[in-house]
Amino acid sequence: MVINLSEQFSLLNNWVAELRDVAVQRDRMRFRRNLERIGEVAAIEISKRLPSKIEDTPTPLGISKSTVLNEYPVLATILRAGVPLHQGLLNYFDKSDNAFISAYRKHNEDGSFEISLDYISCPALENRVLIISDPMLATGASLVKTIQYLKQEGKPREIHVVAAIASQPGIDFIRKSEPAVHIWVGTIDAELNDKGYIVPGLGDAGDLAFGPKIQF
Repeated sequence: MVINLSEQFSLLNNWVAELRDVAVQRDRMRFRRNLERIGEVAAIEISKRLPSKIEDTPTPLGISKSTVLNEYPVLATILRAGVPLHQGLLNYFDKSDNAFISAYRKHNEDGSFEISLDYISCPALENRVLIISDPMLATGASLVKTIQYLKQEGKPREIHVVAAIASQPGIDFIRKSEPAVHIWVGTIDAELNDKGYIVPGLGDAGDLAFGPKIQF
């Protein structure tokens, strides 16, 4: 299942446009906040598909029958670019357990790259709902490797991926490699360039959110 959140117009489209805009990108705080907002919208939309239960809620005047989440999902993100999007999800799934993964492109001299996964910290995942956030779903390689590593820690009942911008080739790669995963995206771009970056995309989300890094 692939859900493109911009197919039906909402304020989310404005936030995606600002994420792309080279003038607005100079404001790092706004860039981070727009990613956070997209995470908040995704949290609301995903919550509509999660199991619920009826609970008695005491009020000053009696008892209310309330429909509430049956359980909170586990929220995971890929460091460092995923932190603002993750925070948006966490703002609403505020009782969730969290997982953090360090996955990045390790570039070779010929211009090719491999996905290096150096660190993972996560709670129990067996039979739980897992939501993984990464702002740019480009080739899909880092997300697939992350999913495979997390599965070694326990088999989730459901896996959802949240991205601000995705490429169609990246979506296709995830659907081929992990067909049961649900993908939620702010918008979809058709192409990748020869370096594996989304076109038109928005650039390097990690650098725009937190400043440029030294490449090793």
